[in-house]
Amino acid sequence: MLTETAQTTDRIDHLPTELDSAQSKLVYLTLEATGGATVTDLSDGLNMRKLSILSVLSSLSSAGLIEQTGSAYVPAN
Repeated sequence: MLTETAQTTDRIDHLPTELDSAQSKLVYLTLEATGGATVTDLSDGLNMRKLSILSVLSSLSSAGLIEQTGSAYVPAN
């Protein structure tokens, strides 16, 4: 569950300009705050459909903002 794995992080002052939709910003910020999550974690935690999550993850991955490690997605280094 996302709330159980959330890490204390510094405030993100600048969002990448590639984030053009509210959903992409929400998913990206969630991954930044938690350090990574599965599609199911994101779907449950953000109350979004898995198909929508997968579409956003694909866009973020294509932009080089996130990476897939096993079944989880994490912010790119």
